[in-house]
Amino acid sequence: MRITVLGKSPSWQDAGGACSGYLIQDGETSLLLDCGNGVFGKLRQHIDYTELDGVLITHLHADHMLDLVPYSYALTYAPRQQPVPVPPWPGTDTPACPLLLAPPGARDVFRRIVGSWGNEDLIESAFDLAEYDPDRKGRLGSFEFRFREVPHFITTYAVDIRSRADRTRFTFSADCRPNEELIDIADGTDLLLIEATLPRPERTGIRGHLTPKEAGEHAKAAGAKRVLLTHISDELDATWARKQAESAFPGPVELATDGETFDV
Repeated sequence: MRITVLGKSPSWQDAGGACSGYLIQDGETSLLLDCGNGVFGKLRQHIDYTELDGVLITHLHADHMLDLVPYSYALTYAPRQQPVPVPPWPGTDTPACPLLLAPPGARDVFRRIVGSWGNEDLIESAFDLAEYDPDRKGRLGSFEFRFREVPHFITTYAVDIRSRADRTRFTFSADCRPNEELIDIADGTDLLLIEATLPRPERTGIRGHLTPKEAGEHAKAAGAKRVLLTHISDELDATWARKQAESAFPGPVELATDGETFDV
């Protein structure tokens, strides 16, 4: 299984970067995990967007799903997607319509967002939209999914992805504050991709994110084999963040970088 980081920024983009988005491939199946702002353009550098098998969204914050909008426009209006010839494309009766796996309630959220400027069915018409049941396992091609709700500002799901080809596992924390649910679903994972947004815990209100040290602590408690820190701004010192995680986790710690690939 290969993970390509398309975007690793938090809710504001790095200079030249993108928010949450990861291309997951195993030779048979290609999956886009989250589609935050800036991700669609990065995706096009690695794969033809009409050949992607599916998109999986962990939660409905803008930095994890906003580029579903330009992706939907491409699937709807791109010359290659039209039923009549548009040079150099011959026309097609079977335009691409990737599967879109989104949390419960996503359809209504998508309609409210795009409906504010017109066609409220833009996303559900461009994609094969399915709201997943977080209590049941999912499947797309050679991938199997498990979900676990983790505490954040809105309903959010960590996801554990297993390749049916070689049984390797990859777990993504999504966004979360310290919790036991992530430790449980990530138990023994081959690679834990975990958010490490904050230089220190929030001082007021409900917490929504982890520090790098807390990310390392969660990885250690889960018995993860490797840790990849993400959701970190380019304004935060990368060496400091890695050392903070390494102080809590005894195994390899790496930082996600846009365009970098990681094999599991």
